[in-house]
Amino acid sequence: MEVSPERYRRVAWAALGVCTLIVFTGAAVRLTGSGLGCPDWPRCDGSRLTPELHTHGLIEFGNRAMAILVSIPCFAAVILAFFRSPYRRDLVWLSALLPVGVLAQAVWGGFTVRYDLAPVWVIMHFLLSMLLLIACVALVWRATYEPEERTRSTDRVSTWAVRALLLPGAATLFGGTIATAAGPHAGGAGTGDEVERVTWHGAETLEWAIQRHGSTATFFGLAAVGVWFLLRARGADVRAMTAVCVLLALQGFVGIAQYALELPAEIVWLHVVLATLTWLALLWATALAGVRVRELVAT
Repeated sequence: MEVSPERYRRVAWAALGVCTLIVFTGAAVRLTGSGLGCPDWPRCDGSRLTPELHTHGLIEFGNRAMAILVSIPCFAAVILAFFRSPYRRDLVWLSALLPVGVLAQAVWGGFTVRYDLAPVWVIMHFLLSMLLLIACVALVWRATYEPEERTRSTDRVSTWAVRALLLPGAATLFGGTIATAAGPHAGGAGTGDEVERVTWHGAETLEWAIQRHGSTATFFGLAAVGVWFLLRARGADVRAMTAVCVLLALQGFVGIAQYALELPAEIVWLHVVLATLTWLALLWATALAGVRVRELVAT
């Protein structure tokens, strides 16, 4: 069985899609207060694999079931990499990271439930998702172009300017998880469970975390705009960075709105969605900055 590059590319995109989707559904579990709808793992309640017919149990179990959907294209990416024609070892190694990441997420999610949604477990659960998305984007990028179509960019200033944005981007993501861990959406409201929160600064912890997160995000946004102007001045492709800047602007608007409205769950969920999409756009911009693709240069 031979797998064409186009078919393999579709599998890689499917893996990226489902790994992104489960971030959205995981955030929905927490923001609906359903994090302990299934209070045990791997069974739902210690004796039953499936939950009783109540909303929060079904929401949490549904997110667990999503892991099966996620694993299908991730495992398929590994298997089909061996049958891809022409065979490429780099795709085999990259694709192998996907099922490893999915399994790590499942195990970590189990510990998160067992430790009653303690903040450090929830934070790492989200950050593991962001690491998995790095592998997914790398696989999609490499599967999209053959090695002979990619040459290193000669503009090192533009390349490293975009790459440098990964630091404030990651710091902003991390700061957001701290703010959420100090906020009212602990994940246990729907089932009446009290969940530990981050209380480093007592009653002022949430305000402290929001202010730091806002400052980091502002720096990230201003830096991204600065890099956009740098790329434009040097004649580089600005399309990916334009997406990053637009998403950051939307994030800023949503962040201000959720703060003013005292953190309604629906807007917090939108904030998580936009944060994930911004991370993906930044990863793609980073990949694009490091090489010159003949097709793109020609256009």
